[in-house]
Amino acid sequence: MAGVIALFDVDGTLTPPRKVASVEMLDFLQELRKVITVGVVGGSDLSKISEQLGKNTINDYDYVFSENGLVAHKGGSQIGSQSLKSFLGEDQLKEFINFVLHYIADLDIPIKRGTFIEFRTGMLNVSPIGRNCSQEERDAFEQYDKIHNIRRDMVNVLKEKFSHLPLTYSIGGQISFDVFPRGWDKTYCLQFLDDFKEIHFFGDKTFKGGNDHEIFESERTIGHTVTSPGDTREQCTRLFLTTM
Repeated sequence: MAGVIALFDVDGTLTPPRKVASVEMLDFLQELRKVITVGVVGGSDLSKISEQLGKNTINDYDYVFSENGLVAHKGGSQIGSQSLKSFLGEDQLKEFINFVLHYIADLDIPIKRGTFIEFRTGMLNVSPIGRNCSQEERDAFEQYDKIHNIRRDMVNVLKEKFSHLPLTYSIGGQISFDVFPRGWDKTYCLQFLDDFKEIHFFGDKTFKGGNDHEIFESERTIGHTVTSPGDTREQCTRLFLTTM
């Protein structure tokens, strides 16, 4: 199908959150590449996406957009990069980070671990529990957060405190949320896809406030909400493979 690309979120769409993709899924994506162009867009940095999809990720897919496309690869070669540090400047960045760390220090939640802020090329990833938690602790925090809205409330505080900065906050995964300049959500990657007449996007967090929402709602994409990696395969099979 010339001019058609399927663009996939990673966590919850191709893999269980922060886990490795199944062999079945990896094989399926390679079969899909025989029919259409396949791209991946995730909020994580390239090293984390590669942990989930394989060490050769940038060569296994036609397009790989890490950090929402702020670091972009096509056919194994980097075609774009953008820096949060250059955009905000050190003073504003330091003010924001200091406030976040103070907020988390005062936060009363069942457990805390380490790495509460992860500095990436084009965004900050903020985790109230800390990214060093175990998978069991990660699962427990996700359930706790669904009841107590720890991340949602923290985002609301940051929006008010730093309303003078053009920042977007996007809750994704199980334990964290991303912070990046307005317009640097997953729609950022679409600038690299002007040659395609149809861009199908598949993601699980397509609701408002989820990190798939903006690209799902974009006029440039045909959005598909999925509930699991298995659901992703089923929808793609119906759309792209049963018409062969």
